[in-house]
Amino acid sequence: MGLLSGILGNASKANVDEVTKELGPILANGEEVDVAFKLIRDLIVFTNKRLIMVDKQGITGKKAEYHSYPYKSISHFSVETAGLFDADAELKIWISGAQLPAITKQFKKDNSIYDVQKALTAVCG
Repeated sequence: MGLLSGILGNASKANVDEVTKELGPILANGEEVDVAFKLIRDLIVFTNKRLIMVDKQGITGKKAEYHSYPYKSISHFSVETAGLFDADAELKIWISGAQLPAITKQFKKDNSIYDVQKALTAVCG
């Protein structure tokens, strides 16, 4: 995986220590990063308290928007796998009370979407 995979839209596991350092200012007391995935520049972060989606913006990626989703508010999620002619897989996450998914992320045809789905299953049951 690595840089080429990130450019192509594949998620790869991110270094937990580096993500913890980067998210230090927004992590609550006692909150720890369990696992994180990098999707190009963005991050999908699972902590012991919530799901954090980091949307890096701008040319340098220094500007970031942080979306926090307590696990109890995630009502369901879906994974649409890539097909023969459709090279993209898609992850959708719904929040309680919402008709449409709050989170939609595209993945290229590989197995990384399954790693994210397994992490969601572990925290949401």
